[in-house]
Amino acid sequence: MNQVLIVIDAQQALIEGMGEQQAVYNKEQLLQNINLVIATAQTLDVPVIFVRDLDVAAGVGAGFEVHEALSIPADSVYFNKKATNAFYGTGLLEHLQQLKIQHLVIMGCATQHCIDSAVRTATISGFDVTLVGDGHSTTDHELLSAEQIIAHHNKTLHGHYNVDHFAIVRKAAEDVFTPTHDHYRD
Repeated sequence: MNQVLIVIDAQQALIEGMGEQQAVYNKEQLLQNINLVIATAQTLDVPVIFVRDLDVAAGVGAGFEVHEALSIPADSVYFNKKATNAFYGTGLLEHLQQLKIQHLVIMGCATQHCIDSAVRTATISGFDVTLVGDGHSTTDHELLSAEQIIAHHNKTLHGHYNVDHFAIVRKAAEDVFTPTHDHYRD
């Protein structure tokens, strides 16, 4: 199966916090889990794509770059975005279609914004998605804690479908590159 790992907005300033923005919830575990899945992807020759938000650190400098604690494969592909949705105006969709990708494994930040929109857009764009449930994070909101936001999205997006394509949520330590989406099609 043709598949990729997409790591969204795992940028230094976003994960560590910038200005008045706090660091993301459970950042050390998040970084470990992303590295675990990157290592698995490399073992399986699964391409790794990083999407960076141009609003983070005004799109320049060390704060804009992928977090320094992440093991970035040398052949990684990068897309920069101006919108919440990783597919909007980036060329990501065309790149995935050119590679004949069928399955996306998605991780990164922030849960209720860029992760949610990427998962939903991917399913309507013809991809099955595995969201790594302990591989995305956010910060506290005035109404909900980061932990509650993450739990809500993991519950809501697990089994999310758009007729032909589905999203499931699995843990980083699971075999996320062996999709189990087909049981939803029965």
